Amino acid sequence: MTFFLIYSMYMPLAFQSISHGEIAFGFFNIETDMLLLNNYFFFASEFCHSISTWASHTTVSSGSITWDGYVLSHKDIGNLMGAIHGFDMSGFIGDTYTLFPFPKDPSLFKQNPEGYKTQETIKGLIERYAHTTTIPVREDRYNNTVLIGEYLFSKEVFHELLNYVWLGGYPRWKDEIRPPYVIEMKEAIIHSTHPLFKNKGQRERGA
Repeated sequence: MTFFLIYSMYMPLAFQSISHGEIAFGFFNIETDMLLLNNYFFFASEFCHSISTWASHTTVSSGSITWDGYVLSHKDIGNLMGAIHGFDMSGFIGDTYTLFPFPKDPSLFKQNPEGYKTQETIKGLIERYAHTTTIPVREDRYNNTVLIGEYLFSKEVFHELLNYVWLGGYPRWKDEIRPPYVIEMKEAIIHSTHPLFKNKGQRERGA
């Protein structure tokens, strides 16, 4: 169990993995579109573009994709609660909150749909701790599971991760405005004939 779970009321939420029990997934700062999956970090734009491409594959296509991201040691991640409240600015998350503090007005706690514009800044911060790496993602159609790096999820929980990004996480997207890459992902899923997305696409169409 990761220490992030005790902070899940703020931004990342706990999701049930098959391999590691409950782990955190989600946005961790409203001014960046970077997501965390326990100790994996990757931009939502990279995540969504990869999912869109995967969903556009036919039923006979490969059951795997990759996207670029970072793998941090737990000592380098930092303290989300401490960074939010300003008493522990250690690690990558502390560096992020030093530049982009938690809003003093709770009504401003909404995920910025233009957070992707800070990507170069965030890359400069996270690359103090880790180099970019390729995160493999593989579907097991027989067992209805999806493996993201070392983390194994049921197909249903994987769909919950996609839905989290669509909604904009716990705070939701500001003014319900979504980045274009999030809309592109949903459209690709809706029209997908790929087995991994078929049932989710039907639900999105209201079937």
